[in-house]
Amino acid sequence: MVVKKDDRREPFDRAKIVAGLKRACEKRPVSMETIDEIASRIEILMTERGEREVPSSAIGEAVMNELHKTDQVAYVRFASVYRSFKDIDEFMHELQDLMSERKHSPASRSERKGGGAS
Repeated sequence: MVVKKDDRREPFDRAKIVAGLKRACEKRPVSMETIDEIASRIEILMTERGEREVPSSAIGEAVMNELHKTDQVAYVRFASVYRSFKDIDEFMHELQDLMSERKHSPASRSERKGGGAS
């Protein structure tokens, strides 16, 4: 069971994860196969917790972690809805953190030199 923010409980629904991923990845170079793989990883992760009830926040964080690794634009799209940024400053702070991480990641440096996949 998934425990929502308002304490309602509903059955785990993989289709909701897929739908959220599809919205975030709309018009992005993310295949349906990748979306299905992400949904499967999240489903397994939630099952491995071994709990009868999982907070919806744990699912949302797992989706954000996966999108962060997969497509940063999709990540920002999902995060902006999931975190309900109150104003442009919060949104900009998230973007600045993302840009800072990107500057310091080894994969990012090799991509800028032309060594990464496109």
